[in-house]
Amino acid sequence: METWQLLEYAAWGVSALLGLFMVIDWLKTDTTYSEDVLTSSREGELEAMTEEHKI
Repeated sequence: METWQLLEYAAWGVSALLGLFMVIDWLKTDTTYSEDVLTSSREGELEAMTEEHKI
């Protein structure tokens, strides 16, 4: 096997591991937090509070 073929297989392996990690993290996050928490915008709430104080 040539070096480039080995590097290609290694890159595919790393890609598969990263994809697997992303799916595991997605499932772990989805089961840990509710949909309300995941779709809330805490930064938006903080920004709205600071705008109220400026007025």
